[in-house]
Amino acid sequence: MSPQRPWRVCGAAMTGKASMPSRYSAMLSRMVPNLPSRASASQPPNGDTRNHLHAAGHSCILKDAFMYESPAEIANLTSTDKFDAALAIHLYKGGRLLQGSRIPFGIIFGGTDVNEDIKCQEKRQVMGAVLEKARFAVAFTVKLKELAAAEWPDARKKIYVQSQGIKTAPSDTFDWYRFLQNAAIPANTDRFHLFLLICGLRRVKDPLYLVEVFSDWHRKDPSVHLGIIGPAVDPVFTSEVKEKVKRAPGVHLLPELPQEELHAAVRRCFAVVNSSLSEGMSAAILEAMDLEIPVLARNIPGNAAIIKHKETGLLFSNPQEHKIKVGMKFSVNSIYYCDYPGNWMKPAQVRSLLCCPRV
Repeated sequence: MSPQRPWRVCGAAMTGKASMPSRYSAMLSRMVPNLPSRASASQPPNGDTRNHLHAAGHSCILKDAFMYESPAEIANLTSTDKFDAALAIHLYKGGRLLQGSRIPFGIIFGGTDVNEDIKCQEKRQVMGAVLEKARFAVAFTVKLKELAAAEWPDARKKIYVQSQGIKTAPSDTFDWYRFLQNAAIPANTDRFHLFLLICGLRRVKDPLYLVEVFSDWHRKDPSVHLGIIGPAVDPVFTSEVKEKVKRAPGVHLLPELPQEELHAAVRRCFAVVNSSLSEGMSAAILEAMDLEIPVLARNIPGNAAIIKHKETGLLFSNPQEHKIKVGMKFSVNSIYYCDYPGNWMKPAQVRSLLCCPRV
């Protein structure tokens, strides 16, 4: 194969993941001998993998794994367009499409693959076969690598740990008050505290975990609201969420927003909440930190890997331990609880006092 011909790298990417590090272009170079300056890879719609590879001199092509049903479709794509390598995001959802691939490929763990899909024997077998053939794999955290290596010991040496990268770009034209008005959230007083829970509506994200606690808090302090925002990934579960929220005063199911508008909404909220059962590495938490917004997250390995309790955020194991029923205020390196009704601080004060690391 002539090194003068532009090389192409096809990727099976999941939609909805955040941006990926530039390290992958180097991995692709090691994966494909004599990789020329032109190659293509895919990435999630809101990610930066493609931009990173472009910056390294490659041309990149994005393909969404949800558009394909079988490995044969990807095989036809890669042979017709003469791709030379592939990069898949999510060991099962993306990786399953690369079974029997004739071109070399790498894998980026998503989180639910190693944390949840591994519990299903059929999916575990598929993921094991894919990982065996992969030239490299990327885990966002050491914990995620260890979970994968415990299941597939022979793959340990090919799994690299690389934290997820994010990029925030809040819209300058986002109308915060119209957004609240459309969501029927009253914000006509200075005492207004909106917590945002950002997630795709599926069971592993457990968005109902704090609904009752927040609703009870709202009854005692009407300034407190919880907004759940994200795509309806699981239609059946989404219906359950809608029914639950209808009966929970102070809790709102908000319409999905374009990323720039979502970042603008995060910048205006009081804090970002995460209640997932498991995470690879939450982009919502990283983005909130980048926007200097406080984060309150369930104490799971993926969240504990990026939050230092009581310094860069608050980790909780259950709603009661969280003590979210009472007011709270943040101070540098500490989080203090106040007896209800609590002496609330303005969001600007919270942002200036809480140590939020730049990612």
